[in-house]
Amino acid sequence: MRRIVVGISGASGSVYGYAALRALRSADGVETHLVVTNSARRTIALETDLRVEDFETLADVVYADDDLAASIASGSFLTDGMLVIPCSMKSAGAIAASFDATLLVRAADVCLKERRRLVLVVRETPLHLGHLRTLAHLAETGAVILPPIPAMYARPKSVEDVVAHTVGKALDQLGVPNELFNRWRSP
Repeated sequence: MRRIVVGISGASGSVYGYAALRALRSADGVETHLVVTNSARRTIALETDLRVEDFETLADVVYADDDLAASIASGSFLTDGMLVIPCSMKSAGAIAASFDATLLVRAADVCLKERRRLVLVVRETPLHLGHLRTLAHLAETGAVILPPIPAMYARPKSVEDVVAHTVGKALDQLGVPNELFNRWRSP
């Protein structure tokens, strides 16, 4: 059984997190551990017709963001990595600074210190120099920076197609097999 931690921050794009949880739920041999920030709870209500409970029912284990005693806050709790989807610049900055005041940030920091895969689906545009330096620092520390940029070669026909492409690319980074999007093939 593979353990994947999923963090959902308050950035716009909570549908990415929901789609990732659905894909991980259908993947064989994957156990998901979910943490949703308070800001994400607000964003979910503003952007979707979903409830936070809809996200939580897709996860195997759910933690409160203020529970710094949770298992995922410790490097001794073995995981195969973490996906923060979407990842706000606030969360990215806190992870980069190891400002472990919340469980989402602490779990991400644990992945970095333990040399586990950390994939950040950073949802911000445009990016100023401070953002870019933060992201560069995270990449230097070992995080994978994966902004949700659609591939037009996949010829997306809906928002769901665009979301599926990003989620598929993120799961690729975690080694989770998926067929969520049309992969490039030579013409």
